[in-house]
Amino acid sequence: MSSETPAIADTPESWPVLSALERRILGVLVEKAKTTPDTYPLSLNALATGCNQKSSRDPVMSVDEAEVDEALSALQAKGLVIKITGGRVVRWRHHLYDRWQVNKVELALLAELLLRSAQTEGELRTHASRMEPVDDLEQLRQALRPMVERKLIVMLGPEGRRGTLLAHGFHAPEEVEALRSHGRASEAAPATPSAASAASANAEQLAAVQAELQQARRAIADLQARMQQTEEAVQELRRQLQTASQPSA
Repeated sequence: MSSETPAIADTPESWPVLSALERRILGVLVEKAKTTPDTYPLSLNALATGCNQKSSRDPVMSVDEAEVDEALSALQAKGLVIKITGGRVVRWRHHLYDRWQVNKVELALLAELLLRSAQTEGELRTHASRMEPVDDLEQLRQALRPMVERKLIVMLGPEGRRGTLLAHGFHAPEEVEALRSHGRASEAAPATPSAASAASANAEQLAAVQAELQQARRAIADLQARMQQTEEAVQELRRQLQTASQPSA
């Protein structure tokens, strides 16, 4: 099925709840497919590294390959990931275009929410733009509307209000309520005039720094992936040499 023009899908009452690690794995698979496609699909080791990555992640995790492998088995049973065998290393790719019936921009928005949890419209537009272009808030809102209707995305406050948080639709109900409570507390906190002035004055500088950071993170992620591929190739070569050096029966 094309990732550009997905078929219209039925809207469920709610989407299946995913664990925190399952969400992180799906977010990493989408992110790497879009930002470093030459290293995708991902090995188990590369997935664990991506889950534990400190940049573009909230919260930061510390998981091992056994935990990731167990979560992958659960995701495979749900039809959300596919195991690729036949090469030197088993690799994994997501199956979300078909399962969630979304296009490229919609999947990028969901991936950022899976990687960083709840965000405002402005934050989500900035973060998702590293995967797919989202030119302005109007384009973002056009993409969000059908996703909110399908409950893939949840509004945690009044639609259109500045600072309203957005979350993906794979949380447990108690998690959604906790996120809503956090959003209400943030809105109720008074902003001092000096803080508002400083934020306005630094807006352009912050945007420029964020753009530079995104470029640097892409370069680092690409380098890490290439190093991982090299390490896997060296390990495979060592195994072949050990096998060749063993005396035949």
